Amino acid sequence: MTVFFYDQTFDGLLTAVFDAYSRKAFPVELLKTGEARPLFAEECHLVVTGTDEAKRVWAALRKKLPQATCNMLKLVWLSEVERSDALLFRYICKTFDNASSIALNFGDSDILEVRNLARKVAHEAMYLKQFVRFQKAADGIFFAPVRPLYNALPLTVDHFSDRFSGQQWVIYDLRRKYGYYYDLQHAEEIVFNGDDRILNGKLDESLMASDEKLFQNLWKNYCKALTIKERLNPRLQRRNMPVRFWQDLTEKG
Repeated sequence: MTVFFYDQTFDGLLTAVFDAYSRKAFPVELLKTGEARPLFAEECHLVVTGTDEAKRVWAALRKKLPQATCNMLKLVWLSEVERSDALLFRYICKTFDNASSIALNFGDSDILEVRNLARKVAHEAMYLKQFVRFQKAADGIFFAPVRPLYNALPLTVDHFSDRFSGQQWVIYDLRRKYGYYYDLQHAEEIVFNGDDRILNGKLDESLMASDEKLFQNLWKNYCKALTIKERLNPRLQRRNMPVRFWQDLTEKG
């Protein structure tokens, strides 16, 4: 049994593909560098992530697959689902081992799983665009906490940079402990170091702008005024606005 150890980055995975074809030895299992060697491993290979090797593999994939399918591979990587890296490895190898495109061969379980998982991640990104609620901090920066099931935040950065280009904002993934800060020019990845007033979700009132509470109350009253009690449909509401987002929605606070 051959095992590859790699750094669990996307470039590292592409380099693992490069190494497998170069060595003509394909791993039964992909593990993170530093993990314990499996008891029955016959051969172990440490993948050293190489930018050139990763670019070569990616360029070859773009020649073999439609752009939409290449985008799906990146979505699957962002899913962070257990063993999704092994799924991608198999998918990429099948792409190179077949003369024709495999993109629509949904009779293959790996190809179908890639398509379905990519859709879930894309749907999560859509939810983020719909349900992000900003809170204005005392320094004028707008802050929004999110807790997506998948690592979909990077897929929304361009949307928010365009939609809110005239204000500074931070969108922070509380589940993965990182976020993006937009400074009116570009967005960059940031990490907060343990301020519970931020990492708990909604801003502590000591960090809010003086008029933020007023605007939150205005928004709540506006939503209540629009509500037609006779037409309430809780089941439909939970389907269109999943309960897991409610804790960060101003109108649900």
